[in-house]
Amino acid sequence: MTKKIIVLTLTLILGAFALVGCGSKNEDEITLKVGATPVPHSEILNLIKPVLAEQGITLEIVEFTDYVTPNLALSEGDIDANFFQHVPYMTSFGAEHNLELVSAGSVHVEPLGLYSKSFESADAIPVGAVIAIPNDPTNEGRALLLLQANNLIKLSETAGLEATEADVIENPLGLVFKPIDAAQLPRSLDDVDAAVINTNYALEAGLNPVADALLLEGSDSPYANIVTVLPDRLTDDAILKLVEALQSDAVKSYILEQYEGAVVPAF
Repeated sequence: MTKKIIVLTLTLILGAFALVGCGSKNEDEITLKVGATPVPHSEILNLIKPVLAEQGITLEIVEFTDYVTPNLALSEGDIDANFFQHVPYMTSFGAEHNLELVSAGSVHVEPLGLYSKSFESADAIPVGAVIAIPNDPTNEGRALLLLQANNLIKLSETAGLEATEADVIENPLGLVFKPIDAAQLPRSLDDVDAAVINTNYALEAGLNPVADALLLEGSDSPYANIVTVLPDRLTDDAILKLVEALQSDAVKSYILEQYEGAVVPAF
């Protein structure tokens, strides 16, 4: 074998190894699909995209506009995690749909608020006022607890986090409750006297929870929004890096500056 042939053969072999090496590098890159509602969840996820990219993770954000589809998509394997809900809702949804869902970590609290286009304060709410509230069990109970905390109603001592209208034992103003899908609550303000609205939907509708809410949960609310996964992904390296990025000082500063109290860090 001539010297030229030997050199050519070695060159081809090394080139083949180089191509294999390049292929391995691409295979090591991970795409992580995370379902989220637009505000503030998608905004926060977009903030950490570059951080995850540096660790070989491409973050793909899949937006949803309701509270049902993200968990169904997670259970069907269409996404790797979701970021939109709190533990009481996750637990209730899992029990109702026979799904095992777990929290991978808390990120922030979105205080629930009471809004109105008719009144400037809760004291002005009249007898017989129609109040729209979320129609899912967890957030309906949360809304009623907010009204109780501000002395508009009183609930039974046995009422828990999933309190319903049946648990109202005192209603001095004779308030009429109108359960509505959470995403539709901002639109209902033209048709009701007031509505208890989740902060993410309030923000999407251009409402400022701090300035516009007649009543607002405190920052000590137990309803922290979480990253939700299936149990077998709880210790997945990509999920751990996602949560680590979401619980960073950079995200905490962003939440405090961007939302000015309408969203509160929970880590």
